[in-house]
Amino acid sequence: MSRFFFNDRKQLVNEAIEGLIISAPEGNLVRLDTDPAIRVVMRNDWDKSKVAVISGGGSGHEPAHAGFVGKGMLTAAVCGDLFASPSVDAVFSAIMAVTGEQGCLLIVKNYTGDRLNFGLAAEKAKSHGINVEMVIVADDISLPENRQPRGIAGTVLVHKIAGYAAEEGKSLSQVREIAQQTCDNLYSLGVAMQTCNLPDYTEERRIKAGQVELGLGIHGEPGASVEDTHNSKILIDTLVRALSKSAGAGRFAVLINNLGGVSALEMAVLTRELAHSAISKQTDLLIGPASLVTSLDMKGFSLSLLKLNDYFSKALNAPVETQGWQKPVVLQPLKTVVCETEYKQSVYIPSENARIAEYITVITDTLIRLENQLNALDAKVGDGDTGSTFAHAAHAIASQLVQKHLPLNDLPQLLLCIGERLSVVMGGSSGVLMSIFFTAAGQKLQTGGTLVDALLNGLAQMKHYGGADIGDRTLIDALQPALDVWQNRNFSAAIQAAREGAEKTAGMHKAGAGRSSYVNQQNLAGVPDPGAVAVAEVFTALGKLQIKL
Repeated sequence: MSRFFFNDRKQLVNEAIEGLIISAPEGNLVRLDTDPAIRVVMRNDWDKSKVAVISGGGSGHEPAHAGFVGKGMLTAAVCGDLFASPSVDAVFSAIMAVTGEQGCLLIVKNYTGDRLNFGLAAEKAKSHGINVEMVIVADDISLPENRQPRGIAGTVLVHKIAGYAAEEGKSLSQVREIAQQTCDNLYSLGVAMQTCNLPDYTEERRIKAGQVELGLGIHGEPGASVEDTHNSKILIDTLVRALSKSAGAGRFAVLINNLGGVSALEMAVLTRELAHSAISKQTDLLIGPASLVTSLDMKGFSLSLLKLNDYFSKALNAPVETQGWQKPVVLQPLKTVVCETEYKQSVYIPSENARIAEYITVITDTLIRLENQLNALDAKVGDGDTGSTFAHAAHAIASQLVQKHLPLNDLPQLLLCIGERLSVVMGGSSGVLMSIFFTAAGQKLQTGGTLVDALLNGLAQMKHYGGADIGDRTLIDALQPALDVWQNRNFSAAIQAAREGAEKTAGMHKAGAGRSSYVNQQNLAGVPDPGAVAVAEVFTALGKLQIKL
């Protein structure tokens, strides 16, 4: 089964190139009008007065290579089919189209097909009187004994620096020397938990759950080793150790590259770990996190280290007119600002009550234990975070209990305290609703009456502000029946009412409120509401303590 949006497999690359050119922010890209099998993207403002810089290779690594065509970087990019080198004729056509008297530099990743096709095209161009030079990028350090290291994400840094040198008006020999110097000081290493998917091809999952491959290629080639972790800190530290060993001492530009399938949230976490890693003190420039040299939708990332000199730093920071490049930043510590607000949290006087402490412990332990189960239910009928939301809140209250910050012997104040804390630590609409529930209950209990009366008042306020009611397929379907029965001093019956209420939600084919209200009937069928399940489980757990409130 295909996991791609496309029309015709044979036209996939051609149509992608058209989309890239159409969306170029500067409107500065054109496709060379020649044989349809020759795919060359080039600058439309090029006058051949300077050294041309050409790169390319198989498609599927976008924005590489066409995304780096523009003033200050590449003059042209030659695009092959998915993971396949462009033909000799395609490279030759690009050379002839953009090269003037100053000559051209070919930047080639170290793969056999690319070396052969670009190399033969260069020789063919030379026979026509064209001045051509070539550098080969071999930045992958994953296989130290390999005499032909692969060219991976660091290639884009060679594009940037060589493009800057050409834009300055340097000669071909100077541009080539600078590009080669960049290659000689460049080190990259990647890691992935899942290889890429190809259109019309389903590959058996090679990497086992919970593992990653270290050093796998950008075409999905097997990695050099396997690590049994997905932990961001451990993986960043592993890559940094290996890269630092190869790169040695110096000041560096560090590129953190998304291989295509990692969420922006995860890339931000990885960047944070990079900023706290051993290489941070040697890092002058940070490039990314960004998708620069990808492998379709590979669930992985890579790090590249470039040992800096003054020229490299200037070149990397120079402005360009391209789609794919991301401007470097200076790596700095986290910046914060003091929150100035007139609002002050209420002051609650801590007190001890062993019985109440036991009740709170049972509730928080239950919600923490249910995290994965509730998330799994919510993944079917909502957005998959109910368990984590309740567990996070439970951890916060449990922490306050351990630190003896709760007014356990003053029930109205305890409810108010919990309501206020939940408004801070519990996210989403659940946090607001739970805060309203406990706050309204605490306010009611201050005026007298029973705990159940107070909780019913909290429920009424929660329904008023939240808009949900019994039958809307929310936690109210378990909570209201349980509180109604508990009002008659029968907690055992309240447990049964909560469980029955939760079970009924599985048969409700339409939700009247919450995230489930956006889900179709087929997805809701047979799946109980996770919030209602949480309520039922909490009542069940409390029932073992012989509640006497």
